[in-house]
Order: sequence, then structure tokens, then C-alpha cells
Amino acid sequence: MRSVLYLLVALVVMGLAFWAYRENYRTQGQIDRMQAVQNEMAGLRDNLGVLRAEWAFLNRPDRLRELVDLNFDRLRLVPVGAGQFGTAANVDYPAPDAPAPPDIELGAAGPAPAAAYAGGPRARPGWLGPAPTAAPSALPEE
Repeated sequence: MRSVLYLLVALVVMGLAFWAYRENYRTQGQIDRMQAVQNEMAGLRDNLGVLRAEWAFLNRPDRLRELVDLNFDRLRLVPVGAGQFGTAANVDYPAPDAPAPPDIELGAAGPAPAAAYAGGPRARPGWLGPAPTAAPSALPEE
């Protein structure tokens, strides 16, 4: 009985050792892949820094001025001045939509004409609340 137990324990230990061996190599493979990705990211960051430096070098104002002067006949580029901008009055805004006339049908429920309110056509309907108080037209002079 003891020999079967020893054999069983030995098999379990060998199985665990094989599992640990495989997990170790899988983990090392993942670490290698992670380092490769990090190295690639570092290379891309370096390339981005070089590209930003080249962009700044190519966009120097004196270089751009020289290019404009060389290609003036074809491009007709001129410096931007304050007189080249318009005002908000120059913008054509679309006209506001006119309100649709109310549909008035005989016998239909809806708002009554202004003459039907108590007090005549200029009276304020009650559902609008009290009339606002009139503000003084002029301040007293000191």
C-alpha cells in the first residue's frame, strides 16, 4: 500500500514540476514580447521627436518668407493685414423663419381672439399673470 502511495506522490510531484516548467517558459516568452513592444514604442517616440524637430526646422519664418518670395508669381501670397478681415455685419445670416399662422377653425378649441378678453383687444389675458410694472422713463436729475 505504501509503494502505491509513494508512486502516486512521485507522479503528482513530477506533474507539478512539468507544469511549473511550462509556466516558467510561457512567462519568459510573454516578458520577451513585452520588452519587444516597449523597445518598439521607444523607437517610435524617438522618431516622433525627430519628425517634430524637422517640422520646426521646415516652418522657420525666414525660410517660409523666402519660399513666398520665390513663388510669388505663381501663388500671389501676401502678408496678412488687419484690413483683410471682415466684421460680423458682413456675414449673411439666414433670415429667421416666420411663425406659422394659427389654424383657426369654427368651433375649435384654442386661444380666443384678443377682442374676446375682458377689457378689450389690448387687455392682458389672466393666464399670462399680472402686467409688468412700467419702469420710469427718465431718472431724476441731480
